Amino acid sequence: MLLYNSAVSGNCYKVRLLLAHLGREYETVELSVVDRSNRAKVLGDLNPGLRVPTLVLDDGRPLAESNAILWYFGDGTDYVPADRYERAQVLQWQFFEQYSHEPNIAVARFWLAYSGTPERFTDRLPERMKGGYAALDAMERHLGEREFLVGDRYSIADISLYAYTHVAHEGGFDLEPYGGIRTWLDRVTAEPGHVPIDA
Repeated sequence: MLLYNSAVSGNCYKVRLLLAHLGREYETVELSVVDRSNRAKVLGDLNPGLRVPTLVLDDGRPLAESNAILWYFGDGTDYVPADRYERAQVLQWQFFEQYSHEPNIAVARFWLAYSGTPERFTDRLPERMKGGYAALDAMERHLGEREFLVGDRYSIADISLYAYTHVAHEGGFDLEPYGGIRTWLDRVTAEPGHVPIDA
């Protein structure tokens, strides 16, 4: 398999983390999250969205969007529940991640830590911070009484939200008040086969 990847991308990290848990081997092609000038040439026939991660399966078929890739590899394993309601809950949290969490926390992180021009985003940052803290508040309310996001076990829902939550500080977010989230982050890190984002 071939993974078009960016080492600093949380969306790419989700895929690498699940593949590490599953012991799956793959090769990577690194693409920049800042300079996207070659995206159409490299990804044009593989991913109309020209985004990473994009995965090319052993049989040559491409698959894009991080959470879709997680479902492809996770379905039928312990990382996706068998129960119909819990499967829907996994999707619920993955939609939350892409709609409420990632657009705020990941974007603030990119602006401040990786864009190279954080000053360009000063006026827009407060709105992202507000949205990011609202997402963290929702997670804290849920995780305050639970070990994992869905059911009583680690799933691809946790992988999806761990990716950018554990590096939220790079976007200026303070996780100190979020005891439930911090304990959950430690649980995820302790899972067998865990790899860090910079591995």
